[in-house]
Amino acid sequence: MLTLSEVEYVASLACLELTEEEKKIFSQQLGEILDFFRQLDILDTEGIEPAFHSIPLKNVFRNDIKGNSIEHEKALSNAPQREGEYFKIPKIIGGGE
Repeated sequence: MLTLSEVEYVASLACLELTEEEKKIFSQQLGEILDFFRQLDILDTEGIEPAFHSIPLKNVFRNDIKGNSIEHEKALSNAPQREGEYFKIPKIIGGGE
């Protein structure tokens, strides 16, 4: 089981505000998840190659093809807000509240 201070630390990293009851619940649940992973430590994996993906991967993207671009003014014509020649959007990281 995780301590309440460990749960508070993880919650702060995820920018979550938890009630005391939620902290107790998550302390138990996260502890159970970590206990499950500890069970995997006892498996003998000697000589087993790492498997990064269960199925082979291949690139499904097409090649880049040069083409005509939309006109700059037309691209900005429906923008809710613009600043000069750019789209203006609200700041979403580090809002400084």
